Amino acid sequence: MKKILIDMDDTILVDCYLEVVNEYLNTNYTYKDIKKYWVDEIIPKEKEAEYLDYFYNKINVYDYGHVQENAIHVIEQLNKYYDVLICSAYIDHRDLEICSKILTHKHNWLVKNLPFIKPENFIFTNRKDVIPTDIKIDDKVENLKTCETKLLITAYHNKNIPIEELKAQNIIRVNDWNQIAEILLNH
Repeated sequence: MKKILIDMDDTILVDCYLEVVNEYLNTNYTYKDIKKYWVDEIIPKEKEAEYLDYFYNKINVYDYGHVQENAIHVIEQLNKYYDVLICSAYIDHRDLEICSKILTHKHNWLVKNLPFIKPENFIFTNRKDVIPTDIKIDDKVENLKTCETKLLITAYHNKNIPIEELKAQNIIRVNDWNQIAEILLNH
């Protein structure tokens, strides 16, 4: 059975971090305002420590996002034909001692929302590039190494990567979970 490694943030679940930043700053930023990969880089440096305390101690970021349309349904279907692994990063180098809280939130969200995936199939690491598998679905190009089929789901931070650059790396851009189903379930 082929293995699929699926990312969580900005792949299954979206908008969490932007919603938290907007709530914290009392702003209305959109993804057009975000110029880098990390949404919370728009937090002013002088507020960073206070923001990290808020982020890790006062909220659960996964209460803020929403599931990509059809993501859970498609993952459930994929689970019938593939060995599905969910792989998500959790290390925050700004505060290594406290970032384990995000790990707990991620794990709990996955158990609740993907009950058909065994927790043994959850992998938490920032080094997805070193995990060999048959298929990877992620929003970050760097995570799509060491696999045969590379599906890059469109996100605010990767939408401007030229198609030629993706083709050179054998990466297929997908805009939603329906396209993922067309590629992986129509066999």
